[in-house]
Amino acid sequence: MLRAGIVGLPNVGKSTLFNALTATKNAQSANYPFCTIEPNVGVVVVPDERLQILSDLCKSKEIIPTVIEFVDIAGLVKGASKGEGLGNQFLHNIREVDAIIQVVRCFDDANTIHVEGKVDPISDIETINTELALADLASIERRMQRISKQVKAGDKEAVIEEGALKKLNDLLQEGTFINLKDHFNEDEINVIKPLNLMSVKPVIYCANVSEFDLKEGNDYTKKVEEYAKSHGAQTVIICARIEEELVELGEEGAKEYLQELGVEDSGINKMIKSVYELLNLITFITAGEKEVHAWTITRGTKAPQAAGVIHTDFEKGFIRAEVTAYKDFVENGSYTACKDKGVTRLEGKDYIMQDGDIVHFRFAV
Repeated sequence: MLRAGIVGLPNVGKSTLFNALTATKNAQSANYPFCTIEPNVGVVVVPDERLQILSDLCKSKEIIPTVIEFVDIAGLVKGASKGEGLGNQFLHNIREVDAIIQVVRCFDDANTIHVEGKVDPISDIETINTELALADLASIERRMQRISKQVKAGDKEAVIEEGALKKLNDLLQEGTFINLKDHFNEDEINVIKPLNLMSVKPVIYCANVSEFDLKEGNDYTKKVEEYAKSHGAQTVIICARIEEELVELGEEGAKEYLQELGVEDSGINKMIKSVYELLNLITFITAGEKEVHAWTITRGTKAPQAAGVIHTDFEKGFIRAEVTAYKDFVENGSYTACKDKGVTRLEGKDYIMQDGDIVHFRFAV
């Protein structure tokens, strides 16, 4: 399951956002640092209106959407990489996620304490990023010590890993934004990934604003957007308090409220879409009378590997895939009509899956 970690300094709105994301009140929200000690975990459905439409057409008994697991990680502070403010525990939790959502305070409120005593989103971001980089540098140093004997013995993989670690070390020391594909070859990436370094994880900066700045943003959000763009990250503007209120209003009430605010979509939906885009993910669908089921894969995945997401036997015994584009299925209304019109295709092992493909895999055990 895809996991995204919500991080940030204390009192920036992380737990409030988590409450809204998971439609629960599990994360205590209090106006003081470290009100979240253990990471809260919630599973969130990825909104996809196609599933209900397909369910109606197929008269399905059940809809199984794809989901993201969100982890609310307690606030980091300066010195976290050295264990300050329960830093070691928090950093360990961040290592376990696929993507980082860094909540950044972009609102003024005299009643909400800021851990640094002033609102400065770029300073906040750099505090977090510095702590992550320092912790990663320590991990790299320990790893280099562990493989030193293999390197001296001329072990090929150890030599490749040492070279990659030295390059990583230099980049982190320089404060360079690290996109693995920009700096490393495939062999180097393969030895770096298992280390679970935090500085190479994809990041979304979640600019938390007041309700008055939700539509247009403000000077703080503009700075965050500029920073994110220059560092290959994404930005989503949200108002965590409003997101929490939307949960209470229900679907129709939430739509009306967003219209009043002049906003088309909720911040949560934007965030989930950004996670998908950031991790280069798409959805394919299996649909029938029993269920409509959404499956998440990486863009560029071929048909046999997509089949393996459903069951390993499907990949091992893959013969071919019956594929119908979502648009074609909806236009024609049924599998029979799609086959009659010739819009259902038989694809082989080299077929690259597309978002919204409706698939039936043929396989032999």
